[in-house]
Amino acid sequence: MPTPVTTIPNLGPASGAAFARAGIQSAEEIRAMGADAAYLRLLQSGTRPHFIGYYVLVMGLQGRPWNDCRGEEKAALRTKFDALKSSVLPETQKDHSRLEAVLDEIGLIRPK
Repeated sequence: MPTPVTTIPNLGPASGAAFARAGIQSAEEIRAMGADAAYLRLLQSGTRPHFIGYYVLVMGLQGRPWNDCRGEEKAALRTKFDALKSSVLPETQKDHSRLEAVLDEIGLIRPK
């Protein structure tokens, strides 16, 4: 019998429902796919990208608490997350993101 997604540390009912919508029904499937492929599948199924959701999954698959992610490790995961997110964005949003990056670089976007 498959093990529920929610048996992975840090993943609760909302995560379980999101994975089910993405066609992933078990913790074994997520472990076999790995964090990046599983999160990509979430994005492809319409789940909105959220960095915390990504690194919570990564930490959970490692058996670590979600708030254990810090420093260089967190920065490296942010880079992976941005690449995953970018791979599923429509071209119009990618162009907008590039424009925002350039405007930010030259100081034309106010800090949030």
